[in-house]
Amino acid sequence: MEKILMIDDDTQLTELVSEFITSKKFIFIAKHTPEEGLEYCNNNEVNIIILDIMLPNMDGFQVLSKIRETMSTPVIMLTARGEVTDRIVGLELGADDYLPKPFEPRELLARIQSILRRSHSNAGIIEHVKFKDLSIDKIKEEVILKGEQIPLSTTEYEALLLFIEHAGETLDREFLVENLRGISWQSYDRSVDVLVSRLRGKLGETPNNTRFIKTIHGVGYKFIGEPKN
Repeated sequence: MEKILMIDDDTQLTELVSEFITSKKFIFIAKHTPEEGLEYCNNNEVNIIILDIMLPNMDGFQVLSKIRETMSTPVIMLTARGEVTDRIVGLELGADDYLPKPFEPRELLARIQSILRRSHSNAGIIEHVKFKDLSIDKIKEEVILKGEQIPLSTTEYEALLLFIEHAGETLDREFLVENLRGISWQSYDRSVDVLVSRLRGKLGETPNNTRFIKTIHGVGYKFIGEPKN
């Protein structure tokens, strides 16, 4: 059974979500402070983290930054404000999805299931793809750059696989949104650009040094990595 961790100081909300999620055969854990949530993450494996932005002592962005230092676990962020800037910042830090409060538990479940489907769809792929200075082990879901493993969020990893599967093709933003299937993505235009920018940064690219993902101005992006024989 998949384990869902929710970090939110609203005990009434976590009780509501717990009742609904556990009825769908998930293990649900709630922590009400950032410190408790991070401690649990560091000592237990979870499949998805639901993280509120408005937390005491440390906001959700700070918690997400600490999570991404050591983990690529998918993170769905909750925001009461619904600000576009919040969503952009969250994506830049490695969030996989966003859900504004108040929300229906069924919508949260749909987003959880969408992320899990994307993760499980790659589990049976037996393939190791190699490019110059870059290799992807699809069995272990590991990305190695110049001999060093680089941490990618679930969505960043999915985006990289999508680029590789369509190497040499120009992929427009509509295609990327449709195939990455982030349910909330279409509500803000810069989401794909932020995702690609973050992925390129992790691949060691700069505006003057493009080795893997090239911007096709006015259209989208193209993967140009040099295959390794």
